[in-house]
Amino acid sequence: MEQTHPPAASAKPEKRGFRLSFDFWSLGALLIAAIVLAPIVAVFYMAFFPTENIWGHLISTTLPRYVRNTLILMVSVGLLSASIGTGAAWLVTRYRFPGVSWLQWTLLLPLSIPAYVGAYALVDFLEYAGPVQTAMRDLFGWKTARDYWFPEIRSMGAAILVLSAAMFPYVYILARAAFREQSAAGEEVARSLGAGPWGRFWRVGLPMARPAIAAGTAIVMMETVNDFGTVDYFAVQTLTTGIFSVWLESNNAGGAAQLSAVVLMLVILLVSLEKTSRRKQQFFALSTRHRPVKPVSLTGLWGWLAALACLLPFLFGFVLPFGVILNHALDNLDSWVEPSLLRALWNTLFVGGVAAVVTVLAGVFLVYGVRLSGKALPRQLLPLTTIGYAAPGAVLGVGILIPLAAMDHRLADFLEAITGQSVGLLLSGTAFALILAYCVRFFAIAQGAADGAFGRVSPNLPLAARSLGRTRGQTLSEVYFPLIRTTLGSALLLVFVDCVKELPATMLLRPFNFETLATLVHDQASLENLGDASPGAIMIMLVGLVAVGLLARANR
Repeated sequence: MEQTHPPAASAKPEKRGFRLSFDFWSLGALLIAAIVLAPIVAVFYMAFFPTENIWGHLISTTLPRYVRNTLILMVSVGLLSASIGTGAAWLVTRYRFPGVSWLQWTLLLPLSIPAYVGAYALVDFLEYAGPVQTAMRDLFGWKTARDYWFPEIRSMGAAILVLSAAMFPYVYILARAAFREQSAAGEEVARSLGAGPWGRFWRVGLPMARPAIAAGTAIVMMETVNDFGTVDYFAVQTLTTGIFSVWLESNNAGGAAQLSAVVLMLVILLVSLEKTSRRKQQFFALSTRHRPVKPVSLTGLWGWLAALACLLPFLFGFVLPFGVILNHALDNLDSWVEPSLLRALWNTLFVGGVAAVVTVLAGVFLVYGVRLSGKALPRQLLPLTTIGYAAPGAVLGVGILIPLAAMDHRLADFLEAITGQSVGLLLSGTAFALILAYCVRFFAIAQGAADGAFGRVSPNLPLAARSLGRTRGQTLSEVYFPLIRTTLGSALLLVFVDCVKELPATMLLRPFNFETLATLVHDQASLENLGDASPGAIMIMLVGLVAVGLLARANR
């Protein structure tokens, strides 16, 4: 009897320890999911229970204009980006023409140019004192603007062109991958039935690539809703600019939350439509042997026309803005050593770096915790945590700052009552709120990368580690991490780059007298001081080029 007691006693603590470890990862995953979803929930709560209800005033005054302009911008930019991205992807995958070997990669470069930087460059290039109109006046002998007609630069049309030039690579990347994965069998059947180049594109290539094109177009439209710098510079009133106006100018947080709720409803509707379209359109390769489509060589006039069609988006989306900004940067070399620029650079590196590290670590913890949990609730919350990427930065700013400020005041009062000293605002008065917004906004990148990386690790490896006595934490650090660190490094860089370019959330949540490169460039350009804005813009573009290089490497 005495010999049976020690095994029983030792077995019981092992079982209890297992439960505690299980609960730790499961509760940790739930806590991270709750933090990511909290700003979205807060926006809807404040919208339906505002301290000052101005729904009636918004509906009768500005809301219809905001919604109309936002929808026009979304649809126009989506259609134009889809046309450019799909057409360019079809040309570089189906044909061989002069320059195609490098054009297929240069078409990714516009992603490195934030849309608001492209807006500043376009206005500087085409305005009355810019090189285009100056050359026209010199050439034709015109004296004033009344002697000739020139299209209005700061307009809805210009905003559509700039946003499309900056965002069409989202469609191009996905469409190019979809066209490359298509089998030659479909092309051969269509050709044998007498279909020409247009017929093969319209009836075979396009329908099979439609899910990828729809996904890319949805990303473009969501980024269009998120944009603030471009529409503000072109004086186009959208729901995002309305949030800034109602909150900062009218000092009405409830009205800003109500506009934010409208934006979220538009985004949720857009995501739902995109997923529904993909569910209804499914295509499968029926052949067990996949033969890629052999590109057709285009010579003569048709070859040069194809090269020109791919060259124009690259010139307008990258060469023009980069050239204009670089010219100003070289003409204002003193601006590179301005203390304000150096402070903004340090602030950008600090908040972007901390946010990237925290976001990736949280994404790894969440995915690993959900895999260990085996419970339904964490698995159901996992896809919901990606909604932050679809939510515009201005919406997240509303959902984070208002509740955080209320919590911060209570915390400051509590600490003052205990210590007898005023500690100030620790959360909303520091970079904490900004880092939190970045984490929520770009959590989908880290979560998606971590989920895919964990899925590629054979389950036998962690099982073997557990059988050898390794804990869950040791299994993560000794087995999973060495195998997924390359993917996590890529996710870390992508999150950092997006943090550097993010403008709306930064403008709303930055502490007093705290500038990042994005806000510094926007503030200087808004004052028509593109010379002082150019060094910061060049730095942002160089960071973006690193991300584009990473994407190009991953899509080879």
